[in-house]
Amino acid sequence: MATPTVRRSSNKLAQPKQTRKTNPLSLSSRRVAAWVAEITLCAVSGLVPFGIGAYANTKTNMERVPLNPVLVAAERTIAYPLALPVSYGTRNVAWSTNFLWTIAILAPLSLSSWQWYLLAKTGSTTPKRLFGIKVVQNKNQPPGFRAVLLREGSRLALPISAAYMLWRYTLLFPNLGIFALLALLMSLAEAMGFPMLRQGRSIHDRVAGTYTVDATIPFDPALLRRKNKSMWAQGDEEAEIESIVVTPQNQKKDNLWVWMRQNPSLTLLGVALLSMAGVLITLVGTQIYIQTQENQKAIQQSNSRQFLTLEKQYYGNSRVNKQNTIVALGTLKDSQATKFLVGLLVKENDPSLVQSIQQALVSIGTQAIPELKRMNLLLERELDSLPSNKTRERELREKSLYANQQAINKILFVYNGKTNGIDLSRIQLSQNGEAKNSGFNLALDKVDLWGIDFKYANLDKASFTGSRFRGPGKDGRWDTYDDWIANLSQAQLKQANLSGANLSRVLMVRTNLSRSNLNKANLSAARLVGANLSSASLAKADLRNAVLENASLTGADLGEARLNDADLYGARLGRVVAIGTQLSNANLIKTEWQGADLSSAYLDRANLSNANLSAARLTGAILRSTNLQNVNLRNADLSLADLRGANLAGADFQGTILSARQQNPADKFVDTPTTGIQSAVVRGVDFSQVKNLDDNQKAYICTQGGFHNKYCP
Repeated sequence: MATPTVRRSSNKLAQPKQTRKTNPLSLSSRRVAAWVAEITLCAVSGLVPFGIGAYANTKTNMERVPLNPVLVAAERTIAYPLALPVSYGTRNVAWSTNFLWTIAILAPLSLSSWQWYLLAKTGSTTPKRLFGIKVVQNKNQPPGFRAVLLREGSRLALPISAAYMLWRYTLLFPNLGIFALLALLMSLAEAMGFPMLRQGRSIHDRVAGTYTVDATIPFDPALLRRKNKSMWAQGDEEAEIESIVVTPQNQKKDNLWVWMRQNPSLTLLGVALLSMAGVLITLVGTQIYIQTQENQKAIQQSNSRQFLTLEKQYYGNSRVNKQNTIVALGTLKDSQATKFLVGLLVKENDPSLVQSIQQALVSIGTQAIPELKRMNLLLERELDSLPSNKTRERELREKSLYANQQAINKILFVYNGKTNGIDLSRIQLSQNGEAKNSGFNLALDKVDLWGIDFKYANLDKASFTGSRFRGPGKDGRWDTYDDWIANLSQAQLKQANLSGANLSRVLMVRTNLSRSNLNKANLSAARLVGANLSSASLAKADLRNAVLENASLTGADLGEARLNDADLYGARLGRVVAIGTQLSNANLIKTEWQGADLSSAYLDRANLSNANLSAARLTGAILRSTNLQNVNLRNADLSLADLRGANLAGADFQGTILSARQQNPADKFVDTPTTGIQSAVVRGVDFSQVKNLDDNQKAYICTQGGFHNKYCP
């Protein structure tokens, strides 16, 4: 039987067909895989240092430093388009976290820049080379920097912009998960050239004039121009793409310049029409602007004439006519009238006229606030400068200040919810300590005060029961970038009543809230860095995710308050009443709790390393998986506490009570008490590195299932 011979083809054009057999994946599949690998590399390079930094921030005992300005700027830049809640950049973090988070921003940028450099110079990034893909120009050359910038820029901008517009201006906003899904789908569709439009080639390649080809197949445009499709299998994607590569000059495209040269008359007519339209629009716009300016000027002149007339009438009329004149001045909405009324308010002694002036200022509205604030600060400075022996002059100034404060109070109450952007910083809205006739207390209960700047303001003894200091913003949605949030930083709110108030995300850095009432208030995610909350009442308040670094809560009532995931690094909580308080996952590093009552408090998974809990009462407290490294528990009461899974390395147990039952220290072993009734739950807890254990405690630990490598068998 004759042996069959295999005839070798000398046709070099068949070589791509043989090479393709060694690649099981199609070109489109490899392109998607390479794209996913590129995105994954960039994401991992940022997420890994970010995650390590976040972990270090909750576990480290290092001193805190202000957040890097680069991180603050990056955070705000990202937050704005994604409608994330505003961040004030007031957080303090560990220096290692600052460093790692900076790397988390720079690493993806550096990696992307390097991959783009490789793409420009060689035509392949590292993932593209791995999957056998190459990006070339018409002449089979690497694309170069200009083409790469066009290609990658359009590759990112086009699909993400389309997804963003679809998300931002529909009912899908502000769900970030939906936006991420839309961006992914748009990116995949763009990479495949939107198959439903039958383009067959990615848009970013069309924009940049590049082609994504199989790097394992020799790419020769001269050979491909022969369009010898017999060497390709039907439907072969590589052949289809490369057939596009070699025929761009043969594809007839509409050219505007050629059409204009071929139709000079129509071109001239179009240019003339456009020119006439431009001139007409310019003339109409100019006329409208001039007319608007003239109308405004006429209104101002009319108001000025009316003001001068009313001013003369006021000084020459009886008391009844004066009241009518004041009412008329309030309807002018003129800056001169506002200034006159504010000045008149501090000069007038007649109570009925004072009330009329205040009502006129209320009619003017929030536009009167700046002038009232200016007068308020002036009166406060005059009071501070007057010597205490000038009693009569002080009484007059205090009375004028009282009238000024009442006017501001009334405007804020009437214009409820229309306060965004009002500047009341440094204003005096509490009664003067030396006042005899002034008993002013700001009363704004159940009022929307969102967006007001109260920085450095004196609001002592004010009443804000149920008021809201945060609004949903123009988009009408909560927890977005444009939320209207008041600023109460360094304000004086001693003995203020804020029970039930909404202070979520409000900035209250170094605010004085001593002895204030914050029962059931919403302080979630509020910034209370360095705030003074000593002797304040925070029963059942919501402080989840609040930042209370270095805050003072000495003697405060935190009964049943929720402080889950709150940051209380270095806070002072001596003699705090925190019965049933939720502190799960809270950052309590270096906190001071001397003499505090934490009975039945939830401290599971909290970080109490280096905290001072001496003489604290922790009966029935949940301390499961809590970090208690180097904690001071001297003379603390841990009876009934659940310590399972807690880290006690370096903890000081001198005099710590583990069981409420009195025991004889001379006894080698003690009777096994009933677990969960009088004794702490220590089963499986490692006490090997605990300091200052006495014989009584050692015996208790061993009999209750605790572990100690020296004392427990």
